[in-house]
Amino acid sequence: MVRSSDVLLIIVAIVFPPVAVAFITGCSCDLILNIVLSIFGYVPGCIHAFWLIYKKIEAEEKYGNGGFRYVGNGAYIAVYSPESGVPPPANYGSTNV
Repeated sequence: MVRSSDVLLIIVAIVFPPVAVAFITGCSCDLILNIVLSIFGYVPGCIHAFWLIYKKIEAEEKYGNGGFRYVGNGAYIAVYSPESGVPPPANYGSTNV
């Protein structure tokens, strides 16, 4: 489910992709990669920013709101891990407890 903050990230990614990446990852290798991609062309920077936004939305669905942290290292995969001590969200409708 896309939240209003995700819509704002998408708008920022359209206007200036490195700012959107900085909001998601902070000062990381992904930010440097996005700056380089944006220098080479606007479209590659946007694609990279949109991909990171997609991975963030996917992590929110998997771990719940705020139940994850970004641990990516600039590789080809944006990696999120659950926060320690935060249980994964309940599987509603399942019979397992």
